[in-house]
Amino acid sequence: MKKTANLYLIPTTLGDTEPGHVVPATLVETVRSLRYFIVENVRTARRYLKKLDRDIDIDALEFMELNKHTDRKQLERFLHPVLNGNDTGIISEAGCPGVADPGADVVKLAHEKDIRVIPMVGPSSILLSLMASGMNGQNFAFVGYLPIPKGERQRAIKDLERRSATEHQTQIFIEAPYRNMKLLEDILQACHDQTRLCIAADITLESEYIKTQSVAQWKKGLPELHKRPAIFLLHKD
Repeated sequence: MKKTANLYLIPTTLGDTEPGHVVPATLVETVRSLRYFIVENVRTARRYLKKLDRDIDIDALEFMELNKHTDRKQLERFLHPVLNGNDTGIISEAGCPGVADPGADVVKLAHEKDIRVIPMVGPSSILLSLMASGMNGQNFAFVGYLPIPKGERQRAIKDLERRSATEHQTQIFIEAPYRNMKLLEDILQACHDQTRLCIAADITLESEYIKTQSVAQWKKGLPELHKRPAIFLLHKD
């Protein structure tokens, strides 16, 4: 009889920081016990595991790559090790697996197959930025990426501002690092002066920057965010 195996969701660092600063020792212990990993990128996953434990035998591990290019009809094969009695880990590119991450599809399938899913403790840019923003932490929405075309993006921003005001809800969103400054320009053009905006960049890194102020105040000067991982929070009272 095959033993019951688990699917572990293994958080990663949010940038080039020491894992010991943001993940607990229990996560490292779990990683040492695993042989199979579902990852977004094999190269970065191997490097991250080596940072967690430099004595780990990387060549003895088996990696299955899951990303936006993966055929969703092939998802079941990622769970074959678990179904055969082998504990398996999911590692995303940054932060927590399953949150704004293709790993969520495998987690959904794991529940359908009655596989135990175990989330491990680690950094989440969504929660860390919300904690530090001073905005409503009881009612919030993470909406991911906004549309790229300028007109569509400004309409989306105005819709989020309206929803924040009517529902007293913090709106959280992200952008590709090289488009951060363009997004900021659109926020300043689309939003009312009194709307509060939190900009959180390089969370958990030495260069961490987190600041909340009104759109009117932001118009006096913006931080340089080009190619810096950032997350944005909006709230209109």
